[in-house]
Amino acid sequence: MQYQYIETYEALAEFCSKAAKKDAIAIDTEFVRTRTYYPRLGLLQACDGEQLVLIDPLKIEQFDCFIELLRNTEVTKILHSCSEDVEVFWHYFNVIPQPLFDSQIAASFCNMGNALGYAKLVDDLLGVTLDKGESRTDWIARPLTDKQCEYAANDVSYLMQLYPTLLNKVKEKGRLDWVFDETSLLTNKKEIQLPSEWAYLNLKQNWMLRGKSLLVLQKLAQWRLDKAKQRDTAINFVIRESVLIEIAKKQPKNLSALRAVEGVGPIEVRRHGKEIIEIVLSAQDTPNEDFPANIQRLTDFPRFKAMSKAIRSACEEKAENIDVAIEILCSKRQVNQLLKWLWLDQDETRIMQKVPDLLIGWRKQILQKPLEQILDIELE
Repeated sequence: MQYQYIETYEALAEFCSKAAKKDAIAIDTEFVRTRTYYPRLGLLQACDGEQLVLIDPLKIEQFDCFIELLRNTEVTKILHSCSEDVEVFWHYFNVIPQPLFDSQIAASFCNMGNALGYAKLVDDLLGVTLDKGESRTDWIARPLTDKQCEYAANDVSYLMQLYPTLLNKVKEKGRLDWVFDETSLLTNKKEIQLPSEWAYLNLKQNWMLRGKSLLVLQKLAQWRLDKAKQRDTAINFVIRESVLIEIAKKQPKNLSALRAVEGVGPIEVRRHGKEIIEIVLSAQDTPNEDFPANIQRLTDFPRFKAMSKAIRSACEEKAENIDVAIEILCSKRQVNQLLKWLWLDQDETRIMQKVPDLLIGWRKQILQKPLEQILDIELE
């Protein structure tokens, strides 16, 4: 299928008007994310079976018609491994495509493999070998070559062709609702993020600190995340996590002491030294009762290993019964998420007012009763 390269709002509006009359469209994004916090959008691709367009976001400033199309619940949006694309749409347009059919998720529910790549899926179902040579393209650079455009066009052209087959397969298995449940779970995680004042909970060595040191870490982690977002800089380019821990341990009160902290280089001191010292000093007069609670870890709970094993065993049995890979039904991370939600005083899932993955949608239907029996509680 020939593609149309769209550089004007008028051409975009014409495409969106026609696409809005279709049952489904395939969409994709190309972006660059090397030293930035947010993805930098370089190209949008869309195909409705008759039109195949490459939309240049560096040329077009107004996207209201495209946003309306993404919100149109009468038109299913088809993506493959949509997590990063959803993040792009949310950041640039403040919208999550609805309804969203992820071909990778659909393939996993059809026992075609967990986390199946796009090229492999196209090869398996359509017998077409895709050239992935342009996957590392700088999509911000202009002009794009014909080869780059063809690569981008293929990402939605074949995705549109895959859709009827995958749709029929998941319908035959009675799992179409599962696909939409799973994509909804994924998109919800993009919409609702952990507030920056709780960013320290995600640092790997946070449990090593207590009292005033933990308070300094909390303040530093919030400052680092806010700074990364404000400057659109990858978070470790602000300051590395390991260095943050060392600063919180040593609590330097001046620039000379900061320079002596392991891992702190002259660049960090020059760029952020004064702010870091201000943060450390701001924590010094804080009363003990205002310190963050000590970090709890699942390994601190005597029942953790046995409970985790019991849950995993129950999930393996259910996965076999319903013919779904255990990795899809219940990952180790999801088991830990559930136990943290139940046991920890400060838990990321609860802070964001969410429910653990195992108690949502299709997983809840399958796992709620066995989980209640293992945990000896009611889960609502």
